[in-house]
Amino acid sequence: MIQKIDSPVSVKLVFDSKEKRVFPEEIIWNEKVYSIVKLGLHHTFKKGKVLYHAFSVTSKTLFFKLILNTETLHWNLEQIADEF
Repeated sequence: MIQKIDSPVSVKLVFDSKEKRVFPEEIIWNEKVYSIVKLGLHHTFKKGKVLYHAFSVTSKTLFFKLILNTETLHWNLEQIADEF
């Protein structure tokens, strides 16, 4: 079941210079650390002049939709789901 969350989260982001890719490695939400095991879709969109990056990722037990605001560099958890 998908739940809308809209909550700020901490994200550990990795840049792999050999592969030339950036991906979230861990999410800290509600004082719990979730290790990312799979990166799904990644896309960008704009609201006004602000560019956002959207990441769909999964841990062992949950699906997360994360949004990165490139103006503030703040992360937001938009959705979670326990079935994926």
